[in-house]
Amino acid sequence: MTLKPIFDAIEISAHRIRDAIANEDLCYSEQCNATGDMQLKLDIQSDLIIAEEFSKIAAVKAIASEEKEEAETLHEAGRYMIAYDPLDGSSLIDVDLSVGSIFGIYDGEFQAEKMLAAVYIVYGPRLEMVTAYKGGVRHFIFRHGKFMEQKTVSLGEKGKLNAPGGTQQHWPPHHKAMVDALFAEGYRLRYSGGMVPDLHQILLKGGGLFSYPGTTDKPEGKLRKLFEVFPFAFVYETAGGAAIDDKGRRLLELSCDDPHETTPCFFGSRYEIAKVKEAYGV
Repeated sequence: MTLKPIFDAIEISAHRIRDAIANEDLCYSEQCNATGDMQLKLDIQSDLIIAEEFSKIAAVKAIASEEKEEAETLHEAGRYMIAYDPLDGSSLIDVDLSVGSIFGIYDGEFQAEKMLAAVYIVYGPRLEMVTAYKGGVRHFIFRHGKFMEQKTVSLGEKGKLNAPGGTQQHWPPHHKAMVDALFAEGYRLRYSGGMVPDLHQILLKGGGLFSYPGTTDKPEGKLRKLFEVFPFAFVYETAGGAAIDDKGRRLLELSCDDPHETTPCFFGSRYEIAKVKEAYGV
């Protein structure tokens, strides 16, 4: 069974969401999502667009979204389970920074070990798509009416970019020491507040570190396993990098008991991930 209809649905959704970003209301709705965040009207609209496109595919059994309380069954006889963040970084839209959509495609159940592919979309000056599937990470840019493939993406052993998430006053001391040490080595700060644009930049620039630790205000981290963490862990490992939690475990070996479960997470080249393990004593 091919994943092409799913990839096609993601492409169609990307065009529809890009148009909504350019033309629709940026105001907040009167709703909160499952984790208590206020939802922009665009969050809700993007979620509905993606759900509508996946509903047309008989092979999609169920979907789970950051904007939905629970997973939603689409086709009982389907095989694939898709978890997605419909509009990551949506609070950045009003200042015209890049945002994105994240997709994890699972075989039969929402567990990292069942992930078959990951896809993310970048809505920025250009519309871009990155897919991780069958051992390769492919990068596409929308030009002249179609997504055109660029060179294959891979991470080097060591990068130059440092994207530390979370509020510094809530960081553990050893985490701050690690971040400062990387800057002392000459790493450059690249942090927008959006997971998609920051991880995309590190990936395309060949390496670095994106970190979102457990903090005093969010001990279990902020980023959600199914919608954000597992898909990007799949991308980074497929590209030759690594992705771990604060105990040194591969993110793709973690279980997930709730669609909105979170975890501390670190994504990067192997050199930077080794620095994380050293700093955390794991």
